[in-house]
Amino acid sequence: MFSYRHAFHAGNHADVLKHTVLIATLRHLRQKETALTVFDTHAGAGLYRLDGDYAETSGEAADGFLRLIAALNKPAVAVGKPSTAAKSMANGLAPVIQDYLDLVASFNSKGSHKVYPGSPFIIQRLLGERDKLKLFEIHPTDAKTLSSNIAQLEAGRQVAVLREDGFEGLKKFLPPPARRALVLSDPSYEIKTDYARVVAMVADSLVRFATGTYAVWYPIIPRPEAHDVPRKLKTLAVKAGKPWLHASLTVKSSKLTSDGAGEVIRPGLPASGMFLINPPHTLKAALQLALPQLATVLGQDQHATSAIESGG
Repeated sequence: MFSYRHAFHAGNHADVLKHTVLIATLRHLRQKETALTVFDTHAGAGLYRLDGDYAETSGEAADGFLRLIAALNKPAVAVGKPSTAAKSMANGLAPVIQDYLDLVASFNSKGSHKVYPGSPFIIQRLLGERDKLKLFEIHPTDAKTLSSNIAQLEAGRQVAVLREDGFEGLKKFLPPPARRALVLSDPSYEIKTDYARVVAMVADSLVRFATGTYAVWYPIIPRPEAHDVPRKLKTLAVKAGKPWLHASLTVKSSKLTSDGAGEVIRPGLPASGMFLINPPHTLKAALQLALPQLATVLGQDQHATSAIESGG
């Protein structure tokens, strides 16, 4: 159960989606003065090097964050014709994407893109003095690295690293003292039961604290458990009478292909989604501008697309 390491996937297209949504959500929640508690149930190491061994081995950032940066740095016109990316941004980059890029840039020296902040560091950067952040990480190596990385922030009691199962550990903190909270849950889904556990966690959390904002990332892959996640979360939201939002980003086909020798080529992660219960009322409009741009820039074939729906 400890083979998954997010360092291999840092900055990929799923991170671009997840962190764009996360930042936009936090910006809205931080507009109120009441203290906010944020929970990250699967925090990872917190900070990553895109020029490190893990990231370079997978190369996934090249098709995610780094691809987005490269597209923005390309000339708008090539051989007298605007590029597809340029056309999609003719009226300017969506504000939430620009906010995402600016925040990641703040962790790097000018012109450098070697450091990529995971959710813990993104969240901490956006917190106010009275806000709290609780990070769960059960992987022994990542938990140790996370603790070391967080210690460099000298954030004191504002940030707590908990070396335990986030699905279960969250229970003892809900409801939070100030009755305002954001829960981010993005398990690796390396273990098949994660799909059911993330839904069960949200169901339990809604009973304990119905007004919290819950954000779940999940992979969109050809397996029924993955497709069950948004459907079941929508059912929970509707039964609880809570608003919900579902955003997805597809960058390529999920079909298997074969090389010239007849070997099957697996496509890697083709798409992912974010499902939120009690989302900010401003989020849908912001993502309606951003998601088509991300699909255009990060798309790897003709199947690239995005979708957003909401209810409640």
